[in-house]
Amino acid sequence: MTTTPPKTVTLIGKPGCHLCDDARAVVERVAAQTGAEVTEQDITQDAELYDRYWEQIPVVLVDGEQHTFWRVDEQRLRAALTA
Repeated sequence: MTTTPPKTVTLIGKPGCHLCDDARAVVERVAAQTGAEVTEQDITQDAELYDRYWEQIPVVLVDGEQHTFWRVDEQRLRAALTA
């Protein structure tokens, strides 16, 4: 029996971002339900992330691939993590 490693959800945002706070709540809730791991990255601490995502934060990646930005749809994220 092969065990699939848990998926990783990365939330890219910045301090003081209310949309990032909203996204974090959804990400943490869905990750807790699906067993996914959660990491966060701050665009103010990484010039490359800043240049790439400034106009889209918060950005959510699933296993390193962009899943969504601005608003996180809980059902869509759950589907991506359980697929």
